[in-house]
Amino acid sequence: MEKFFKEVLSGILENEDIQVIFPNLDMSAAKILVEAKSFGALYKIKTIIENDSLSDYQCIEEIICILESIGSNGGNRHDF
Repeated sequence: MEKFFKEVLSGILENEDIQVIFPNLDMSAAKILVEAKSFGALYKIKTIIENDSLSDYQCIEEIICILESIGSNGGNRHDF
């Protein structure tokens, strides 16, 4: 009986549009873009930190370049 019910319900719903709403979620397109860029940068930084073949100086240099690639600056650490 349960299997039959699922088959019938599935047939009814398969051509319907689905809409998912999160009423308390405040996410503008700009905020989503910033968060996606930030997450990507954090992932790259984590990868750099885990790379034992890089010296501390190389890690810092790579991290600063990542920050610059998303619009931040290296401050005095990269002013050369």
